[in-house]
Amino acid sequence: MPTTSPTAPARDVVVCAKKKGIRLIVTLECTEARGLGETPSRYVTQKNRKNTAERLELRKYNPFLRRHTVHKEIK
Repeated sequence: MPTTSPTAPARDVVVCAKKKGIRLIVTLECTEARGLGETPSRYVTQKNRKNTAERLELRKYNPFLRRHTVHKEIK
């Protein structure tokens, strides 16, 4: 049991568990490089679970193919 001095004020400490957030961390992988057998580039980003329930699909740069390609969300 911690001791308190007569001059120190008493403090109440409340610890709460972290809630499950709305924003998810997702990985995007190149679809064209996978079809060609090349090394697929991957990007990590966040998405809002409420606004975009379906899988995310963006055009990003693939440094192995040296052009912009379609990257889809992987599990």
